[in-house]
Amino acid sequence: VQLQASGGGLVQAGGSLRLSCAASGRTSNSYTMGWFRQSPGKEREFVAVIRRSSGHIYYADSVKGRFTISRDNARSTVYLQMNLLKPEDTAVYYCAAANGVILSNIRNVQGYDSWGQGTQVTVSS
Repeated sequence: VQLQASGGGLVQAGGSLRLSCAASGRTSNSYTMGWFRQSPGKEREFVAVIRRSSGHIYYADSVKGRFTISRDNARSTVYLQMNLLKPEDTAVYYCAAANGVILSNIRNVQGYDSWGQGTQVTVSS
């Protein structure tokens, strides 16, 4: 599957952005879809995931209550709605697809098979 992320930009603290990840090749509902982010000098970290079969959703503690992941199977697109953004949310955001990943590995980069190119999110204070 090929992934194309978009929707990043510059926003003030407290603002909102919605990221999109369009899948081609196979429909996104065939995969568990996740969002990760990476700041300069830091490792790529888990943000949110929606599982392909159950639709169960998990978030990193740092974004819980502010970010919402969702999917539109008809459009083969996964979204990340980000509200109440903070300067520490500044990062390149990546979407990723996993053909099969066990629950214990769902927050790990190694659990995912395909990655989008990333979209920059910058939150100013």
